[in-house]
Amino acid sequence: MTWQDRDGKALTDYPRPSVAVDVAVLTVRERRLHAVVVPTERGHALPGTFLRPEENLADAADRALRTKSGIVDLTFHQLRMFDAPHRDDRGWVLSMAHSAAVSNRSLSATNEFVLIDRGRPASPLAFDHGEMVTEAVLDLRERYAREVDPALLIDEEFTLLELRELYEIVFDRSLPKDTFRRHVLGSLEGTGTTSAAGGGRPAELYRRLPSPTLPPSAGAFLLD
Repeated sequence: MTWQDRDGKALTDYPRPSVAVDVAVLTVRERRLHAVVVPTERGHALPGTFLRPEENLADAADRALRTKSGIVDLTFHQLRMFDAPHRDDRGWVLSMAHSAAVSNRSLSATNEFVLIDRGRPASPLAFDHGEMVTEAVLDLRERYAREVDPALLIDEEFTLLELRELYEIVFDRSLPKDTFRRHVLGSLEGTGTTSAAGGGRPAELYRRLPSPTLPPSAGAFLLD
């Protein structure tokens, strides 16, 4: 027996959109925030693909990263569905946008990037991928306001200056040294060692605690 709705229509009576996935991979390079992009016939775009039969969204996103940009074993999560009816001139396409952040050390020298300036791509991207990047940046900032460097964008051991500089890149603004220190210090532990002098006074090295959750006051400070 074929299922029908109250109007007597079966599922096959309704037009169906294609479903795609796109992944905004953020990283820090040259002391600026960037997103990984790939060349397409419509210009640069985020790594993405169409969902295949019997495939879930996460597997499709993983396949897109692997085949389009050579990125494997990356942890990512869903942002939201982009569903504007005319977002893709090829037809009715819904795209589930995903977000990830990774150290530039984990990326290939062949990867291409777009600079992020003031929270958005500095140059146009295909389709609505610029909006996806903007949402990925906001998502990244919310994560960094809750936890110390959750994406491990800097080394395992770092100085407070290096950590503050990372946060200034992520949040795209200067952060007062003493206020920043007060908010993050409870989520760190000292290593008992110092950085190499490098022409200046050695600085104490820290690492993240096993659960480096920031206090609510840090969120208010960083997201203000």
